[in-house]
Amino acid sequence: MKKDLKGLDRAKGTSIKPLRMALPFMRPYLGRLSLALVFLTLASISMLCIPVALRYVIDYGFSSNNTDSINHYFIALFGLAIAFALFASIRFYLVMWIGERVVADIRSAVYQHIIKMSPTFFEVTRTGEVLSRLTTDTTLVQTVFGAGISIALRSLFSVIGCLIMLFVTSAKLTLMILLLVPLVVVPIFFYSMKIRKLSRANQDRIADSSSIADESLNAIQILQAFTLEGFLAKRFGDSVEASFDSAKQRLRTSALFTATIIMTAFGTMVVVLWVGAHSVINGSMTPGTLGQFLLYATFLAGSTTSLGEVWNNVMRAAGAMERLMELLHASPDIKAPTEAVALSKNAVGKIEFKQVRFHYPSRPDTPSLLGFSLTVEPGETVALVGPSGAGKSTVFQLLLRFYDPAGGSVLLDDIDIKQADPIEVRKRIAIVPQSTILFSDSALENIRYGNPDASDEDVKQAARIAIADEFIEKQPQGYDTQLGEKGMRLSGGQQQRIAIARAILKNPPIMLLDEATSALDSESELLVQKALDSIMQDHTTMVIAHRLSTVIKADRIVVMDEGRIVDIGQHQDLLKRCDLYQRLAKIQFGYHDANEEADALAEV
Repeated sequence: MKKDLKGLDRAKGTSIKPLRMALPFMRPYLGRLSLALVFLTLASISMLCIPVALRYVIDYGFSSNNTDSINHYFIALFGLAIAFALFASIRFYLVMWIGERVVADIRSAVYQHIIKMSPTFFEVTRTGEVLSRLTTDTTLVQTVFGAGISIALRSLFSVIGCLIMLFVTSAKLTLMILLLVPLVVVPIFFYSMKIRKLSRANQDRIADSSSIADESLNAIQILQAFTLEGFLAKRFGDSVEASFDSAKQRLRTSALFTATIIMTAFGTMVVVLWVGAHSVINGSMTPGTLGQFLLYATFLAGSTTSLGEVWNNVMRAAGAMERLMELLHASPDIKAPTEAVALSKNAVGKIEFKQVRFHYPSRPDTPSLLGFSLTVEPGETVALVGPSGAGKSTVFQLLLRFYDPAGGSVLLDDIDIKQADPIEVRKRIAIVPQSTILFSDSALENIRYGNPDASDEDVKQAARIAIADEFIEKQPQGYDTQLGEKGMRLSGGQQQRIAIARAILKNPPIMLLDEATSALDSESELLVQKALDSIMQDHTTMVIAHRLSTVIKADRIVVMDEGRIVDIGQHQDLLKRCDLYQRLAKIQFGYHDANEEADALAEV
């Protein structure tokens, strides 16, 4: 497990304290819960009246020669059964509704919290682990806050009511039951501790297999290209077997737990029944009274067994709830300050980096930026070039405030973005990443992610500017065509144009282009570059680019290496004075001498 999740304090193995964390989710439904308690009380009263009615049937109904008298007793007994069934069904519906609603709210709250976590969290936390907690763990919690609560409340009322009525019916036999109760109670606490530990271990093993499946399925083409099917199948199979072995231990313990509870509960009832039978024989108790006592004892044994089974599920759910709350209580590294400074309403898109120092949390000994200072004026286009690892993408990461610098500051329109709400900062920026991310949705909706409030016509206009409409219109359902998971139905260049259309639709003051045309063929690149040129004129634009067509049109080119700025200038000047830029030009652009460079410039 990862440190962000393991680092939190956990309750002891026998504690159900994690379930208390669900109480805030129940508060909105206290009215419905109160109504459920009313019907629970009515159902319990109806149930507790049934043994009394049975006693009268046995003692008076069977011995009476009056048919009307017998009918009255049986009608009363049947009426109680109907009342019990009606009240119990209403109680069941209300409690189950609350359970489903609470778990849905928990699942939603955890998801909403997780998607706000900073990239640092996902550097150390597997996606499969999160998915396991959102699905398997919430299902376990649902067993408690749904059917579990229903059974527990019903059984608890039954145990209390039956004990009271047992005392009323026969104090002697009831005291005998109470003396034997420890035989039932002690195993509950003994086994529950083991079950909770084993349940937690089982859930961790399930999360491991989920993580393997998630990673491999998301890289299915690479997996097949490297013929890793057998290797990963074995790895997943080993993980599943580990999960199964863990589940077997839990099931063995649960089976022993259930057998012990049933044996002790019904063994106690048999002993008491044996004593009661002797009381009937010697005339100190009527057959109807023994029948009444027996029925109460049966209810008590059944309710006690149910409570034991529920306790078993409670301990499992406590472990699951603990895992969910670890996610819900994980604190994002990047969040809005208590008193966030409002960004100017008239955004102009000025960007400033002042002596920024930064290293990624997962690579603390490797600096990504060292003393990086740069000012990008409103409407200016600045290109970042340099070898891999120079820190170009890190500049974008810090500007989007996915991370905070270790030193220095990043300013947007003269305001330090650490003092602003990250959401407001990101609203002013659109990014076209090198690796396009598309969702399993239609082309129309994938573009609309740039601006969820945009009209269909606005979306289509953005697609036209990005030269994406020509292939979208050719799809079977046009803009309503489902693109498949991660846009698998489109080529790389088509995916990139969807991403560009998304950024165009957002239309913020700042555009970040991370090799935005890298996946396009020459013809599409030329068309899209013209579209990008038109929107760059009205936006502050920062470009990570390796292609000549983007670099030579930038107002300034920033040459970076090992987190530092080596030189800043325009294309022709850098070719004359910057050795690193000359090397990059030879490698990336194919220049070998000044004449060849001049010819290339003339063609653009």
